[in-house]
Amino acid sequence: MIEPVIFLIDVDNTLLDNDSAQADYIAEIKNKVSANSAQRYWEIFQQASKELGYADYLGALQRYRQEDLHDPRLFSISGYFLDYDFKQRLYSKSLEVIKHLQNFAKVVILTDGDVVFQPRKIVRSGLWDAVDGNVLIYIHKEDELKQIEKRYPAKHYVVIDDKIRILSAIKKQWGTLVTTIFVRQGHYANDPAILAQYPSADISIEKIGEIINYKSIDSFIKKDL
Repeated sequence: MIEPVIFLIDVDNTLLDNDSAQADYIAEIKNKVSANSAQRYWEIFQQASKELGYADYLGALQRYRQEDLHDPRLFSISGYFLDYDFKQRLYSKSLEVIKHLQNFAKVVILTDGDVVFQPRKIVRSGLWDAVDGNVLIYIHKEDELKQIEKRYPAKHYVVIDDKIRILSAIKKQWGTLVTTIFVRQGHYANDPAILAQYPSADISIEKIGEIINYKSIDSFIKKDL
């Protein structure tokens, strides 16, 4: 069935404060192993992210282990990652925003990430259940629009994300089929150099909770878009 509208909403730094969670990961390595280990892990993580195109926290930990095969303290770090309480990192009103949007249309999580840690994050945060399992995880979601249309066909999409680069790429492909909403949360959304490279989104908000102020579907789909 073709839906009139579908909301596609990002996770990291859109619904969930990933910057703070990431800082917790590094602090845990520093406290449980060493400051040098935390620094080296971060270097490996950044390099892996460039190579893969997405954040792979567990993969970076495995790479780090190859450099230090005999340190048993690393096992507790993997457990910390997997058992991390992501619910505490949800932005204020994130779950309320999802419920609010569901009054108008289906809500689908659309995020980038690996096949283990990212889905676990979505489950442990409560977001998986909040969207009734309507979750899509890709390596580069802006390259998967045909797949998105196939799985969730709609006459119009509303994409909510903290990365203006991704919103711009989606807008370029979908045009009037999509309304883009830029949430100015997290380090990507507040980097002047990044912002200067791309056109503005259709709608910009400072916090995800502001979505609740939009009281009808017409608030998201304007005739001039």
